[in-house]
This record gives sequence, structure tokens and C-alpha cells, in this order.
Amino acid sequence: MTAARFPKQARVRARAEFDRVFQHGRRTASPMMALHRLVDDGPVRLGLAVSRKVDPTAVGRNRIKRVIRDQFRRLRGQLAPGAYVLVARPPARQADNGALRDDFQRLLRRAGALPVATPAGTMPADDPSLLPPYAPASTGP
Repeated sequence: MTAARFPKQARVRARAEFDRVFQHGRRTASPMMALHRLVDDGPVRLGLAVSRKVDPTAVGRNRIKRVIRDQFRRLRGQLAPGAYVLVARPPARQADNGALRDDFQRLLRRAGALPVATPAGTMPADDPSLLPPYAPASTGP
């Protein structure tokens, strides 16, 4: 279960690194949050920005951060290397935990950091056992 940890190496902490991600990274946004992604050779790292404009109470801001950190921990092994900074927006305050998780995961997919889930098709697989049995051609009378 070591993959589900959130060590210091997996965090964007320094102001300079936040600034670098904001200046050189690409932004993908939704009404609830904006994700800034900077592709680099470093490990997968997450930074969070949840201001008082999003939620005036520390409890509310910490809930948003806790939910996003938890989802990041679960997905960290699948993410492309680089730094990710998530900026929460005021609609995140009213969102429940599941909606926050889903929106974060959707942003990661849109940003190209997570592989896009392919829906299961309705056509059968190319499995020889599913094909009709072979009938040899007749060789005359």
C-alpha cells in the first residue's frame, strides 16, 4: 500500500515551483476547479490552492483538499510525470466528495495525464471460439 502514500516528494510546496507551473504549464478547467499541468522529468507531484474565496471556513477548505489529495494518492501510479497544481473555485464548496473526485479525475483525463477509459463495446471480441464452426468445402458427387 506504499503507492497510496503522499510523501514530500509528491508535493508541490515551494512558491517558486507553484509559479513555474502557473507560468509554463497548461491549464484545463471546469466550473469547480482548474488544473495546471507542467510536464517534466520529475516525479508526479500535486499542489493545492484553496482560498478563502472558495470557502471562508478552514473546515470547508480542508475538506476539499483532503478529498483531492486522497483521489490523487489513488491515481498517482497511473499519472504521467510532472507537476500538477489544482486551484479550487467557489462551486467546489457546494460539491459533495464524490463530485469533487469525479471532477478532478475528469480534468486529469482532459489534460492528458490519465489514459482515457474505453467503454466496453457491444461487438464480440476476435475470439476463435465465438466464430461459427468451419465447414469443409464439398468435393463433388
